[in-house]
Amino acid sequence: ARPLLEEALAVSREVLGDRHRFTLNSIGNLGALLQALGGLDESRPLFEEALAARREVLGDRHPLTLESINNLGGLLRAQGRLDKAQPLLEEVLAVRRGVHGARDPDTLSSINNL
Repeated sequence: ARPLLEEALAVSREVLGDRHRFTLNSIGNLGALLQALGGLDESRPLFEEALAARREVLGDRHPLTLESINNLGGLLRAQGRLDKAQPLLEEVLAVRRGVHGARDPDTLSSINNL
């Protein structure tokens, strides 16, 4: 799967550009795969890139931006960097609570992530 995701990302970057939603999805997908394979250090720059681009293009409250924040927070938590993970996960929770309410499944998922 990794070679295919790397190829998809390379083609997306070339054809669509670094800020296109498909490219950002490919970046996140490759980061998630690397994390699942134990490549925590390899996945971090990808999650950081996706988050920075989504904040810029979509804004801080967009669901895909929140997904990117959550992904980076989860990765940092998995690396034992709780001091860096907690503010990110709290940011996601605050926005989801404000937008969806306390009983929404996404809000409850954010609570569990903390």
